[in-house]
Amino acid sequence: MDRDKLADFLRRSRERLQPEDAGLAAGPRRRTPGLRREELAQLAGVSADYVMRLEQARSSQPSTQLLAALAQALRLSADERDHLYLLAGHRPPAGTLAGNTVRPALRYLLDRLGDTPAQLITDLGDLLAQNALAEALFGCVCTIAEPDRNIVWRWFTEPTVRAAYPAADHENLSRLRVADLRAAATRRGYDHTATALIERLEAASPEFTALWRRHEVAVRRESHVRVHHPAVGTIEFDYELLHTQAEDQRLRLFTPPPDSPAAEALEILRALGPDTAHRSHRPAAHVTASSESPRENAPDRYR
Repeated sequence: MDRDKLADFLRRSRERLQPEDAGLAAGPRRRTPGLRREELAQLAGVSADYVMRLEQARSSQPSTQLLAALAQALRLSADERDHLYLLAGHRPPAGTLAGNTVRPALRYLLDRLGDTPAQLITDLGDLLAQNALAEALFGCVCTIAEPDRNIVWRWFTEPTVRAAYPAADHENLSRLRVADLRAAATRRGYDHTATALIERLEAASPEFTALWRRHEVAVRRESHVRVHHPAVGTIEFDYELLHTQAEDQRLRLFTPPPDSPAAEALEILRALGPDTAHRSHRPAAHVTASSESPRENAPDRYR
């Protein structure tokens, strides 16, 4: 908590807000601009004495509930609200959720990443979009019902997906998917979308249920993976997960390591086109080994 900067920001924000902007009568001529402390206290549902102590940098750390009330009373923007939380020593609330809506700018970006397989996924694992090279590498999901295009759901319910991975890796990959889903659901505050997916998985997979009860958490951010493709064989990639403007969407990039044959394999895939992966009777593509980089306190099997 930075008491001095918090005090200054609250005072400046109060002075910038006119009474009529907050739904109050302007009243007689004022000697100082903006709201009075008593008016801010009334709007936020706190005592005027506490507002005074906040503005004089003499208060205890305000709760997140009080910060939310102050942000609403001061008509703060989302950026200003986040600034208020950080000055008070709290993590800001979750940002805007985009759900399954893909912004045109992201579709444009995916299409322009012609040399790199790229996918847009939600934090819960729903595949929203992918570029042509990703489709050539992993196959098209256009024949799969939209609710079933979830990475975790497919892993625990479709044997063909599981069969494409080495049996020795199944336990580790299962734990990784469940641990990452746990982290995402917690960030969301177990909202309806996350809860519905978890309940659906528990009803469909005893294995998922058993792993979920372990309460393991590991956020998947980057890794080194090997992907097997029926036309070009095994390809090694560096895997990066990038945040987008939306709180609940991520961009997955599969880039060839320096001086590796992966770049040449991608050139072949680009020439063969997106239909390459599903012209074969074998699974389109599968990870044959990986070394994820989760949080430091994750279980040893994640490393």
